[in-house]
Amino acid sequence: MSSELFQFVATTSFGIEAVVGRELQALGYSEQRVIDGHVFFKGPLEAICRTNLWLRSAERVGLVLGQFPARDFGELFDRTIALPWERWLPRDAEFPVNCRSVKSMLHSVPDCQRIVKKAIVNRLRDVYDLDWLPETGPKYAVEISMLKDEATLTIDTTGPGLHKRGYRTLNAAAPIRETLAAALVQLSVWHSGRPFADPCCGSGTIPIEAALIGRNIAPGLQRDFASSHWPQLSRSMWRDLRDEAQSLIQPTFAEPLWASDIDGKVIELAKYHARQAGVADCIAFQQRRCEAFASKQPYGCWITNPPYGERIGDVEEVDQLYQDIGEVWEFLPDWSCFLITTHGGFEKLINREATRRRKIYNGKLACTYYQFLGPRPPE
Repeated sequence: MSSELFQFVATTSFGIEAVVGRELQALGYSEQRVIDGHVFFKGPLEAICRTNLWLRSAERVGLVLGQFPARDFGELFDRTIALPWERWLPRDAEFPVNCRSVKSMLHSVPDCQRIVKKAIVNRLRDVYDLDWLPETGPKYAVEISMLKDEATLTIDTTGPGLHKRGYRTLNAAAPIRETLAAALVQLSVWHSGRPFADPCCGSGTIPIEAALIGRNIAPGLQRDFASSHWPQLSRSMWRDLRDEAQSLIQPTFAEPLWASDIDGKVIELAKYHARQAGVADCIAFQQRRCEAFASKQPYGCWITNPPYGERIGDVEEVDQLYQDIGEVWEFLPDWSCFLITTHGGFEKLINREATRRRKIYNGKLACTYYQFLGPRPPE
């Protein structure tokens, strides 16, 4: 296998860059550079396969073709056409071009897309000696990020975002993304030896992601990726890494994770999703009101994404729910409790100050992840 290293970027939601950085570190990619919502890293060709299979909290993985200043369209065209696109894009490649522009002189997204597309077309036509490019082959989606007059050109290796695990085909209202759910679990102190509870589980995403983490199941094991069809990545490479991931799966838990919701219909969805994810035997789902939760198990972790009063429930109902949660926590003195919400007055409602707070975006909603740490379990 070639020892050549390539530049990649894992995109993330704001607030969880450090989580993705630790995931990459665990996969062996320690040379990193972090910019808001982006973790740049270096790795061999197989990193495309490995990161797509294993990253839990990143949104997608891009292959970085070039980074350069671009303050006018001529500079953007010249620097783009100089890049070695033919190394990655075969003569029949399909290569749509997408763009985002923030605080840049080149603020017209359609114009940036048109210029970059034209530069790539001109380069490939010259290299392959073609009058036109059919674009009937594998897909290589090109992404242009214009940030403060700095252009970053990448090829998307993922396809549909990494939150598309393949198990959640039915949705309840306002579901949390799988990638964010995985980040919440990884930002907690839970591990597979501790009790776990999500009493506002909705369609089951947080407990399912916890089960995947606890059993070391690669989140991308059940799905395909855009780069799965690239000729640069052999079928044997994908097969070997999938076989490796399969061999690393751990046995089911001695005690199941607990998950409940007041809505019996979404509990049925959650059970279905757990079956689809292959972790149905790891989670005990139950229809139950949040304030009815009780446990005699010590040193557990409560991790939940309750209604915010913005998309589900009105403000008075949500305030009452949060007060009820605070009362339940009084009877769990050695538990560590983690809750994400947009509600800025959560601590006042429960009359308790969080050990830590972390700003995280749930989609476009600015949230706080409140972390109330209990005592450490004995050795």
